[in-house]
Amino acid sequence: MRLCVVLEPSEEGGYTVYVPSLPGCISEGDTRDEALENIREAIELYLETVEDDLVCSETAEQVEIAV
Repeated sequence: MRLCVVLEPSEEGGYTVYVPSLPGCISEGDTRDEALENIREAIELYLETVEDDLVCSETAEQVEIAV
């Protein structure tokens, strides 16, 4: 999966990074690389909770597709 992230320098130093397509998915880091690594982890955790919230009926079919 490929997602667009926005990386902005923080006034206090370091960087803030967020994912526009995942509301509330935001992180930060002291360096650009650290911020990008932290947002990768935040995305994984964000998507993990989305999967946990998925409730299907017994007759529902779950299909994976590539995006």
